[in-house]
Amino acid sequence: MKSILFLLLFAFIVTPVSAQSPEATAIRQLLERRDRQIKTLLGPSGSTYTESQREELKEIINGIIDYDAMAKIALQETYNQATLPQRTEFVKLFSQVIRDQSLAKLDVYRAQVIYDKITTDGKTAKVETTAILNNVRTPVWYTMEKRGTQWVITDMAVDNVSTAESYRRSFQNVIRRRGFDGLLENLRRRAGA
Repeated sequence: MKSILFLLLFAFIVTPVSAQSPEATAIRQLLERRDRQIKTLLGPSGSTYTESQREELKEIINGIIDYDAMAKIALQETYNQATLPQRTEFVKLFSQVIRDQSLAKLDVYRAQVIYDKITTDGKTAKVETTAILNNVRTPVWYTMEKRGTQWVITDMAVDNVSTAESYRRSFQNVIRRRGFDGLLENLRRRAGA
């Protein structure tokens, strides 16, 4: 679960890449726009932030993540077995936990990210990057899907460890021991709900 924080920390910090397909260009422009917004809000290193600024940062950082798609990967067959109200609550709590974790270490959003490759195939894309922070290079990738005219993140990974898969292992352990209701209770506590 720690990987989600690291992944989100680098999600929208971009360095220009060479010209690619129109879809790859649209993805790059989306991420660059988010990067500019984040950096503007962050200001210089060591800045303090109001609650309003923190909420705005949280929305920019997490605004293009498709939590429902990530939840389907994380829950696998349990997703379809859950009732609609259970799924709705799960996605709400799951997204709240991720959103809260995304603000744990704001300075990391100042990292340089090199976009190595953006591969598109119709309505899906894989974005491969290298994040550089304090002279440490870390591979980070995003799986994206096109929803109408917008691209959204459906999974992300750091050092080839998928966020959704990491949550899947953790969630399945809780479900085996305490059932889906036990997982919801666990997420309620973590989300402060």
